[in-house]
Amino acid sequence: MSILENWEQWKDFLGDRLQEAQQQGMSQSTINEIAYQVGDYLAKQVDPKNHQERVLADLWSVATPEEQQAIAKLMVKLVQDN
Repeated sequence: MSILENWEQWKDFLGDRLQEAQQQGMSQSTINEIAYQVGDYLAKQVDPKNHQERVLADLWSVATPEEQQAIAKLMVKLVQDN
């Protein structure tokens, strides 16, 4: 099973990557930009594997670039707080 198929595993994976980036001194703005790029890639290239990912993909598809940036920042905040 891929980590993309389980929402909790996906959040844990993202949280681990976020923690590594912070430990290596990556700035919050750089982390947010990478989150935006990853979100854009996933929305365009990867079929959602669960309901939560489907909701994110649907929101991403109708969002403006500024709103997509906000979604990416919220995902960072979500995994940062877990």
